[in-house]
Amino acid sequence: MSFLSDIADDFVSLFFPSLCLSCSESLVRGEELLCTRCFIEIKRTNYHSMPDNALEQLFWGRCMVERGAAFSVYNRGSRIRKLIHDMKYKGGRDIGYSLGKLYGGYLKGTPFMEGVDLFIPVPLHPSRLKARGYNQSDYIAKGLSEATGVAVDGTVLKRSTKTATQTRRKRYERWENVEGLFAVDSPESIVGKHVMVVDDVITTGSTMEACVNALHCCAGVRVSVVALAVTQKLTI
Repeated sequence: MSFLSDIADDFVSLFFPSLCLSCSESLVRGEELLCTRCFIEIKRTNYHSMPDNALEQLFWGRCMVERGAAFSVYNRGSRIRKLIHDMKYKGGRDIGYSLGKLYGGYLKGTPFMEGVDLFIPVPLHPSRLKARGYNQSDYIAKGLSEATGVAVDGTVLKRSTKTATQTRRKRYERWENVEGLFAVDSPESIVGKHVMVVDDVITTGSTMEACVNALHCCAGVRVSVVALAVTQKLTI
């Protein structure tokens, strides 16, 4: 039966080929989302296996982050940049889920995930959520959850006001733009837990810092952060 199924899949692929989301080349059997070449060429940070890595150091003296990691590097020529752009602005919610699941496969069973109770996606303002139709961080978190078995809850953090885009803002301006932006709904649900905040890209860390500070209002909570990508300057 599987033999016939494979033949049917090959027949469909012949006339309706799936394309790599990075280079647009046709995918072959066994490839999902990305072709093998693009998958190999995505630059990994391996931060999940590096205590006191550059991402964790970004938050030193700013907020209490237990652990921090990101899958890849976000810069002008990076493979991940196009994927994240399509995920956010071209309706590619499944990209977020697939990349989250992919990264979760790397994280599963590592010390980085030890003791983590919950994934919490960075929320969008309701008006931006309505315009986009989905929160990309929520889909990334769901992919991570699928791969690791750790639950995800998108209702814990609430966004209190809408902010202007962070693009092209300087570091201090970004911090001013998000200060006091987030609040915790039902704080009793995370008391004493180790939660991991999920976002797509970390640049200056201002948004994550605001999320972490909001979550630390809950008794005994420990907070870690994870993202699909970090900007190049954090990896130097």
